[in-house]
Amino acid sequence: MSREFPIGLTPPDWLVRNLQPQQAPLNWPAIARAAIAMALPLTIGLAVGQPAYGALASMGALSGVIGDTADAYRMRILNIAIPQLFGAIGVTLGSAVYGHGWYAVAALTGIALVSGMISTIGAVASVSGLLLLLNSVIGAGLPLPGAWWLAPVLMSGGGLLVLLLALLAWPLRSGIPERSAVANTYRTVADLLATCGDDPTAGYDAARQTVTQSLNQSYDLVLARRARHHGRSPELTRLLAQLNAITPVVEAAPAVHQSGHPLPPQIREAVRHLAHAVETGYTGPIGLDLPTPTGETTRAVDHALRHAAEVVTAPDVDPRGIDDRLGRPAALRIRTARAARNVLLSSGSWRYGLRLAVCIGLAQVLVSSVPVARSYWVALTITFVMKPDFGSVFSRALLRALGTVAGLVIAAAVLSVVPRGWWEVLVLLVLAPLIPALTPRGYGYQTAAITPVILLLSDVLNHQGTALLLPRLVDSLIGCGIALIAGYLLWPESWHTRVGDRLAEAVADTARYVESAFGTAEAGAVAAGEEVDPAVRARMRRRLYRDLSVIRTEFQRALTEPPPTGRLAAGWLPLVVAVERIVDATTAARVRVKHGAPVPSPAEVTQVALQLRELSQGVRESEVLVEVRTDLTGPADSVLEPLRQEVAAARAIASPH
Repeated sequence: MSREFPIGLTPPDWLVRNLQPQQAPLNWPAIARAAIAMALPLTIGLAVGQPAYGALASMGALSGVIGDTADAYRMRILNIAIPQLFGAIGVTLGSAVYGHGWYAVAALTGIALVSGMISTIGAVASVSGLLLLLNSVIGAGLPLPGAWWLAPVLMSGGGLLVLLLALLAWPLRSGIPERSAVANTYRTVADLLATCGDDPTAGYDAARQTVTQSLNQSYDLVLARRARHHGRSPELTRLLAQLNAITPVVEAAPAVHQSGHPLPPQIREAVRHLAHAVETGYTGPIGLDLPTPTGETTRAVDHALRHAAEVVTAPDVDPRGIDDRLGRPAALRIRTARAARNVLLSSGSWRYGLRLAVCIGLAQVLVSSVPVARSYWVALTITFVMKPDFGSVFSRALLRALGTVAGLVIAAAVLSVVPRGWWEVLVLLVLAPLIPALTPRGYGYQTAAITPVILLLSDVLNHQGTALLLPRLVDSLIGCGIALIAGYLLWPESWHTRVGDRLAEAVADTARYVESAFGTAEAGAVAAGEEVDPAVRARMRRRLYRDLSVIRTEFQRALTEPPPTGRLAAGWLPLVVAVERIVDATTAARVRVKHGAPVPSPAEVTQVALQLRELSQGVRESEVLVEVRTDLTGPADSVLEPLRQEVAAARAIASPH
């Protein structure tokens, strides 16, 4: 007879969330590039009788493999080449202080401060900061072979080999990643329309989040490339126009869902047909088999789909009439100056830089005072665990420890069984592809894949064999402990400060969006009753969904932390969903008004906006759920009635139970 485990033996939810692998498709091209880029340098090194040089180049290729995540070819240049430059600077600085005792401690602490500050700029800067510190630690902790310039050249060459392999198909596939991303956005919209009208709304909410993520990715890809073309590329102008054209369809979806009546299958099939036309570049006549609209919502969908079909199949697009729905990116010089100013003046960048510097400084003081074999691994562990955009420090420390143990088991088998020499190339061909294969599954899985590879390459440099294993485990545990104590527990930044303020600002932005949707004194910029520019309103809606998507991700990361942080996140996450539904309800009301419904009175709009601002203030001032007044009344047949219900639901969520 089966028996249930005692309650005390049931693992807590935050631990289960940390260990649960994420679902992601295998990136076979990246897997192939990892195998070739990491095995080829070692092969060449063995062939010329310099395996240590080959191992250094393979270490550089490892950093390139970690950064090989972009879809668009031009983004791959940024994601791989720029971090390699910072990595070369890092290994040069680290090698310069190798064996210099307290000078090395001071140098690495200062580099950690700079690395942490620039890591807050964005994705590329984050990887650049990571490699700057990572290679500095390696240079200061390992005796690297050859002249001072050789290690930077070899490690950068290994990383650039990954970039070269990634760009081989560029002449044949130029623009294909961008087209594929836009086409995929159309397909996610088709999936969204398929869930409209369903009850319960869980399927619709999930589909809407997928559409938001797809739109974000597509706009980022197209606009990043378009910024370098200064708007002159017809292909990118067409893709941007196609993205803009699907926006009215997305805006009509909430109105359809509110109606409670599913759309005919021909609607989503028409969107899939348009997705195929986008992907193939088809510009000929296209026949849409659309049913006759029967109401406000179906008229909105019909009108939006026909407009999208015209844009998708248009042979020429006038770039002067294309708005990017997010604001065209500024010139690179302006963005660089703005980022530098923000880093220097931002308290957040200084705070994170100091946290990282304190942890690295403590690690270097410890290993300089207490004999620890190959002690650079302590600082390496801290560098990976403390990355600000990689998730919770607590979760990463836990997963780092578990992943290291798993990786050491694999490394023990390799180092004890596989002889040195050419057999190591074969092992690297097997282990290297696991890095891009397991990285999307989670940080613990990535650590388990990277650990045996680094230990194998380290053994080529110092020939310690299995004697590396126990010190590596001890070093990793020490690094995780320092990160947890000096980088987590001693910095009592409340979870509410990091996430709650952003949610409060999103609620305030939602109030402004409600006003702009019906032309009522949009933050003082638009007179009451005056029509707001549709492009301005579309940008507001896109930014709102993007911000809420980021906030949702932050809340989900907070769920992986132990109480009280995880418990607070679990209590506040439903409010994020409620705010998303408020934005949906506002968009649905606007669509209905555009297609024939009576315009709500300014008093109704003002009342809803006031309630949202009160909710925003309550979220901003409290770290826990607080009771709020819900006083929303109005005509039952108004287009704002569903919106009032969503606002009331959000305010009810913010009340303690």
